[in-house]
Amino acid sequence: MLTGRSREVEAAERKTLAICPTDDDAIAPKSKKPNKQSFDYIWRSAVAGGLAGSAAKTVVAPLDRVKILFQASNPQFAKYTGSWFGVVTAMKDIYKDDGPRGLFRGHSATLLRIFPYAAIKFLAYEQVRTVMIRGPDQETPIRRLLSGSLAGVTSVFFTYPLEVIRVRLAFETKKDSRSSLSDICKRIYKEEPPKLRLPIASGTPAVVANTVEAVQHIAPRSGLSNFYRGFSATIMGMLPYAGMSFLTHDTAGDILRHPKIAQYTTLPKPDSSPPGKPAPLRSWAELFAGGVAGLVSQTSAYPLEVIRRRMQVGGAVGDGHRLHVGETARMIFREKGVMGFWVGLSIGYVKVVPMVAVSFYVYERGKTWLGI
Repeated sequence: MLTGRSREVEAAERKTLAICPTDDDAIAPKSKKPNKQSFDYIWRSAVAGGLAGSAAKTVVAPLDRVKILFQASNPQFAKYTGSWFGVVTAMKDIYKDDGPRGLFRGHSATLLRIFPYAAIKFLAYEQVRTVMIRGPDQETPIRRLLSGSLAGVTSVFFTYPLEVIRVRLAFETKKDSRSSLSDICKRIYKEEPPKLRLPIASGTPAVVANTVEAVQHIAPRSGLSNFYRGFSATIMGMLPYAGMSFLTHDTAGDILRHPKIAQYTTLPKPDSSPPGKPAPLRSWAELFAGGVAGLVSQTSAYPLEVIRRRMQVGGAVGDGHRLHVGETARMIFREKGVMGFWVGLSIGYVKVVPMVAVSFYVYERGKTWLGI
């Protein structure tokens, strides 16, 4: 009898053990911390980032085009710079000449660039954060700044040629100039600056003269390098821009989630929210955090952005000479002084603040929709 009861107890225990793992497996996905380096997390964060960038750029596309025209000193619109009335007048002129499509000229190229750019930027930020910030004790401003800067540089490296094409499309204003995307690409690829003849004094040894001629002959004058005009200035500008953007957004988010005001600024955590993820901010709070991030990042990087625009349109204005960062900066200073580095900043604020706000808002909501 005792032996039979012992067997019944042992069988019941085996049955319980068999059921428990199944129950744990069902519960595990809701309580287990997500692996941010898994393929599932990577593609979901990339999609959320791409959608965020596309939505943000679409909202501010008309202002973006006017800002490019001002920054690049387009002759037709130079008279409008420096005032809000000029911005409105410039938009009216574009609308009158080209209709609504004129305000979105170059936007197709923008979307082709911004989706992979934003996807790579947000994805890279998540991955770099995972490596540099492994716990709450490492959540420091400098690590956040470096994570954002490296994410921005990574995204620019892969998508910069599309940015040059977009700027050139937006820069064109002639009524009879309606270049297609392929036309712009061909034109940029084939652009050659005037040949520079290095002076060779009489009596120079033949070997030196031949070397100079050979260098002039093989020096790249056109081709793929044209798609990277202004790249050095972009990298220099992206370091403070992306770094300050992510740092400011994350810091503002921490402040808005402070226990004393969290009941007014945060929403209840969804049941599917991964453990350790902070409560989502209310819509107005998320937009506010993103707006402050846009304001700070735009201010810190704007002079280098002006230099970059001038370098990017180097083949469309002037003699086509491919200027370096220092040469471009000196040219801007000679033309307009110190204030030349801040041309269009007011438009920049109006454009960047809502753009960054929408970008972070869509990204954070997108991650929630995608379950990460």
